[in-house]
Amino acid sequence: MSELVLDARQLSPSAQEALRLRAVAALVEGRDGEDVAAVFKVSLKAVDGWWMKWQAGGREALTARPRGRRVGEHQVLSGAEQAAVRQAILDHLPCDLGLRGQLWTRGQVGELIAKLYRVRMTEPGVGNYLRRWGLSFQRPDKRAVEQNPEAVRTWLEVTWPAIRATARAENGEVLFADQVGIRSDQATGRTWGEKGPRRTGNRFSVNAMSAISTKGRMHFMVFTETFDAKVMYRFLDRLIGHFDRKIHLVVDGHSAHRSRVVRTWLANHADRIELHFLPSYSPELNPDELVNADLKRSLPMSSRARNQAQLAAETRRFFHRRQRQPHIVRG
Repeated sequence: MSELVLDARQLSPSAQEALRLRAVAALVEGRDGEDVAAVFKVSLKAVDGWWMKWQAGGREALTARPRGRRVGEHQVLSGAEQAAVRQAILDHLPCDLGLRGQLWTRGQVGELIAKLYRVRMTEPGVGNYLRRWGLSFQRPDKRAVEQNPEAVRTWLEVTWPAIRATARAENGEVLFADQVGIRSDQATGRTWGEKGPRRTGNRFSVNAMSAISTKGRMHFMVFTETFDAKVMYRFLDRLIGHFDRKIHLVVDGHSAHRSRVVRTWLANHADRIELHFLPSYSPELNPDELVNADLKRSLPMSSRARNQAQLAAETRRFFHRRQRQPHIVRG
């Protein structure tokens, strides 16, 4: 019966290395190759191979080496080329470099590589490079460059908690308010028709002011005139009529909100309402901005209003519908 031979390939790299070194050590001590093969349960061919490697390169020739390709081996782009493409992505928009669009996708990066180095790569291949460069696929930051991060931090960590605490102590109500304009030609997209430029028809608009609470309450006013201080204090006057407690109203820094007319009106109603101002260029801190976006998405563009009165009616229907859906407002 033939003796069982160990398959060294099933061992870990470190175990394989230890086996080779022990076998060669036995050969150095003068033991016969066949005896060494029998003791360590390996083939005589394997023992002879280890001995040849030992004679050619010593211990270093028998040590375990990492498997697979070395980092950077067989890559299409050199290290310098990769660094150049990565920096171009970080410093420029695609349109800056003669490509389409303003967002980097794998396809756009592939086009850039082809333009610079005349190499065509698959999108998965480009994705491998992007991940290797420490980049990730993410939404663009829509914050204004003029925004003051320190002011935002102060608002979130100091001002906003203080407003909530004061309202709670006074048994008051906190609301966020914002104004929005709706145009008859705001819909974007395509429609079937004859070739050539398409006119949008008669243009008209209406405006709306709304306020929402964290409890899901919504109050609004639709108007056709320009938003100014008079419209603002008219809205405030209507708003306090819906509450039997003091209102803490959070708004942005619009000039109408800070006007002398509004300040005078507020001073005369200080026991009923108080205004608090968000940091400049920080619409993401006002949840009522999401109501405005919801309004523009929800207007029935397939049956577009034919005049200002119809557009105002559609806008009011939207707000009345949302008033009956406090779960959506809270969301």
